Amino acid sequence: MMNGTSTSEAVVAVKAPARIGRMSIGALGILALALGALQSVVEPALPLLQRELGVSPGEGALIGNVLLITGAVVTPVAGKLGDRYGGKRVLIWLMAVVSAGGLLAALAPNLPVLLLGQVLQGVMVGALPLSFILVRKHLSPGESQVAIGLVVALFTGGGMVGMLFAGPVSEGLSWHWMFALPTIVIIATTSVVTRLMPHDPPIRSDNGIDWPGVVLLSGTLLAFMLGLVTVTRDGGLPPLAVGAIAVAVAALGTGWVAVERRAVSPMVDLRLLAKPAMWHACVLTFVITTSSGMVLLLLPQLFAVSADGYGFGAGTTAIGLFLLPGAIVGAASDSVGGIAARRFGPRAVVVVGTVLTAATMIALASLHSAEWQLVLAKVLTAFAAGVATTALLAGTATAVETKDTGIATGLLVVTRVIGVALGAQIGGAILDAGADPMTGLPAESAFATGFAVAGLVAALSLLVVRFTKKGVQA
Repeated sequence: MMNGTSTSEAVVAVKAPARIGRMSIGALGILALALGALQSVVEPALPLLQRELGVSPGEGALIGNVLLITGAVVTPVAGKLGDRYGGKRVLIWLMAVVSAGGLLAALAPNLPVLLLGQVLQGVMVGALPLSFILVRKHLSPGESQVAIGLVVALFTGGGMVGMLFAGPVSEGLSWHWMFALPTIVIIATTSVVTRLMPHDPPIRSDNGIDWPGVVLLSGTLLAFMLGLVTVTRDGGLPPLAVGAIAVAVAALGTGWVAVERRAVSPMVDLRLLAKPAMWHACVLTFVITTSSGMVLLLLPQLFAVSADGYGFGAGTTAIGLFLLPGAIVGAASDSVGGIAARRFGPRAVVVVGTVLTAATMIALASLHSAEWQLVLAKVLTAFAAGVATTALLAGTATAVETKDTGIATGLLVVTRVIGVALGAQIGGAILDAGADPMTGLPAESAFATGFAVAGLVAALSLLVVRFTKKGVQA
């Protein structure tokens, strides 16, 4: 009897996952900090990158957008890859890709090479869910919550660190180093994680990875972004060429929808969109984030315009400081959104956020002669967008069946990323279309138009809420 008990205990001991200590959790946290910094350095430095590389605002918008696009397509498959091959193994793979992208960006001599580096860096989005998988497997539920909170907080803090150090590093050394330094930290920390973190066994699954869906969605988004840049620069394109681009985007998008509807394990389960609560939330999230994406692009550009004209002549360091309050408020708004949704309902939160954003942008179209006006606009719109999209996320998570919660929230996260990327690209296209033929710099009227359009796009949410009242209330 004793032998049987001992054998049983031995089997349990073998099967039980090894616990991880504070060093392992700390390494994951520092990795998240470095990733957040690498992700955020582009926003304040975008005007500098455009000058150094000799590109237009529309082309510059691609620098941040290709990272977002990669993140949008990696998000739905990262967890599946971690389950299939083991969270630690996939995390190391992804960090190898991110490191290669960071080094490529640090050495980039031109825009195409920098864009390729950003594409590779975009897989960093998969690091957070994989970190959560590892923590959950090796710690108790209570300890996991603390560790996950630490990792998320450090990733958010890393974004603020990146926004602040991008200026001093790019101005004191060169813009190449603002990619190189976080990448060096990522490489060093990944080696520590590799050594300290125990392996987690893969989980057998009959569901495959929807690689055709990943490729087609990436192609659709990239074709659309590149199409916007091509159509709006250098006087535009002939109607036939514009039509050809539109047909290519439509064909890729249609192919993606067809693949997703037939896939056994789709990257995005489009069948969920048949539920009113789901597609209403997706439409609202898309509209809100498109408006905020325009703000994300327009404000740094206006800060950087020469003070001899209508701008402020701000360098990368100053732009980072101007944008920091908005980043802090935006991070805090995520927690507020969930509380507000529970107390007042997603519909009320979306309406308030929409009115605040629309009013701020319409006002900014005519009042943008002082730095504080732009800083305040960034704070208000970041708070409004964060609260509204988080409220929609929380409301949708409780409106669908429990088994669909992960898929539904993943779909909203992807929609959120696509909306921001599209908004930034539209903002860049408006500046390109309103550029002075002699100097190539955007006219003041282009910024006014951009702010007005951002406000009108935000106001579209009110119409969506009006016509989808029942779904949003869910």
